[in-house]
Amino acid sequence: MRDLNDLTRPTVPSGAIQERMTAETEERRGVVGPAPALPDDAGAPAGLRTALGEVVAGLAPQIVELSHDIHDHPETGYEEHHAVAAVADLLRRHGIEPEVGVYGRDTALRAEIPGGGDADAAAAGSGESAGTIAILAEYDALPGIGHGCGHNVMCANSVGAFLALAALARSHPGALPGRVVLQTTPAEENSTAKEILAVRGMLDGVDAAIQTHSYAHDVTHQTWLGVRRLRVIFHGVPAHAASQPFMGRNALDAATLALTGIGLLRQQMLPMDRLHAIITDGGQVPNIIPERTELSIMVRSKYLETLKEIAERVEEVLHGAALMTGTGVEILTSEYCNEVPVRDNGPLLTSWVRSQRERGRDPLATGVLPETIAAGTDFGNVSQRVPGIHPLIKVTDRPDVALHTPAMT
Repeated sequence: MRDLNDLTRPTVPSGAIQERMTAETEERRGVVGPAPALPDDAGAPAGLRTALGEVVAGLAPQIVELSHDIHDHPETGYEEHHAVAAVADLLRRHGIEPEVGVYGRDTALRAEIPGGGDADAAAAGSGESAGTIAILAEYDALPGIGHGCGHNVMCANSVGAFLALAALARSHPGALPGRVVLQTTPAEENSTAKEILAVRGMLDGVDAAIQTHSYAHDVTHQTWLGVRRLRVIFHGVPAHAASQPFMGRNALDAATLALTGIGLLRQQMLPMDRLHAIITDGGQVPNIIPERTELSIMVRSKYLETLKEIAERVEEVLHGAALMTGTGVEILTSEYCNEVPVRDNGPLLTSWVRSQRERGRDPLATGVLPETIAAGTDFGNVSQRVPGIHPLIKVTDRPDVALHTPAMT
């Protein structure tokens, strides 16, 4: 029972929720079984995979140092200047000159390992390309929290993988039949930068893309929701809130009704879908009827069809709030602001699972984690263009630590 004499502090969410979810995850793991993995004799030879593992072990201190450096200098979207400089510096120390500021974004970086194996020559003779794989990285932080989504680890993973492959190409000529591209991308949290970069050519000539995400478990595939972002402005008429409130049109009332309508709409949504909204401008002082309010809204859904439908219903709620209050409403969006669901590539996932098991890790299979803990990422916009995977990497031994919280940092 809460102490009614001290309501200055919030209640702490019950640990029973996390305990029950953890227990159910283990139960489903037993039912679903292990994740499918690529056979040992398929793909790259075992000896080459072992050599690559040894290279990674040698690079580990530098990879960890990069992760810690980015963690200690958190930067929000499009402001990742320290992070991109740290990545560029590490690449240069390994003899790789990156391009910084690619595709019109100051904090986007690209580097490349050219193909040079026997398969290249064979492909050249057949007129077919040996292929290009892109390793993506992101490094933006959360405002007020820092790296509560683990992007510092994700960036270090990707840069480390790229450096390891570059070293393998030098020590084992012909080991890489095709090109490998490292592409860092800004602003995953507050934008859909990968969509912008893709439109500007980031994926031109790329045949597949990979990127991991930090989490409390190794997970082969998890549901990633599509996201539509809306910026909403209600326009009212200011008036003295005491002497002549009847001469005003209250933009804050409109925002309040909009939030109420959004809350009621949630009942008619799929269990894994989400709606979140905040008021970013609610007026200046209480004795003036607010002339302007602004909301930031995110619509999330597993399917593109339901994402479109929910977004349309949200717009109806916003129009209704304007009608009820006599205010005007602007619904602002951008062709680059939408994230689409991730489409993981099955064969690539089996290769990743084998790699994880060779390192003593056992990723959860698809279907073990509940869909109700899904989130969103602009990697979905990549995976809908080229084959790709976005598996989760365990970075903590505490299953109760959630993303986007200070505890995750």
